[in-house]
Amino acid sequence: MKKFKAHILVVDDDDEIRNLVKRYLDENNFLVTTSDSAEDAEKKVSHVKFDLIVLDIMMPGKSGLDFTLSNKSKINTPIILLTAKAEPEERIDGLEKGADDYLPKPFEPKELILRIKNILNKLKKDDLKRVIEFGNIKIDLNKLFIYKDTKQYKINNTEKIILEKMINSPGQTFSRESIGKIINLDKERSIDVIITRLRKKIEQDPKNPKFLQTIRGSGYVLWIE
Repeated sequence: MKKFKAHILVVDDDDEIRNLVKRYLDENNFLVTTSDSAEDAEKKVSHVKFDLIVLDIMMPGKSGLDFTLSNKSKINTPIILLTAKAEPEERIDGLEKGADDYLPKPFEPKELILRIKNILNKLKKDDLKRVIEFGNIKIDLNKLFIYKDTKQYKINNTEKIILEKMINSPGQTFSRESIGKIINLDKERSIDVIITRLRKKIEQDPKNPKFLQTIRGSGYVLWIE
């Protein structure tokens, strides 16, 4: 029996692109399910646990951004957004809504495969205990939650990767460039958006952070008491 690397859901209303992506993934030994709309994808994710979703942004009815916003916290599945637009605002919007990566159209099939493999490799579980407590904060990197006082906040895979690195090196300054390499993202503004989102989940006062601080001209540092 053939063993697949992972089960991928491909969501795109364009038949040609959807079938093309499916063919690329099939050739690289992935199990592939397809949907032609966000609405159909929602039905599928309610019954099947996928390893990753490749999702077009611009679709009739519910958009890929809307799907990401309403489903990411429920399904906890990595999402790569496909976008026909090159504007950074749309990419930032996708990251804010919980996407793990994005790829502008047209794209090289090999790049999509590499991005999928990178995300899946980072998701491989290890045996380390990944529940960290400091101040009034508890971060559970296994369940992907941040607990602050009586509230809890879901974290996505990108946030988890950043937190893992920072928690393993408390007090170390991480430049935007180094963070970008960790999460395979080279847009400084997008990295700032992710850090801002994390601060809202960790800090009592995100505008005056105590734990996740900015080191002017250098980057970001996590202080663990």
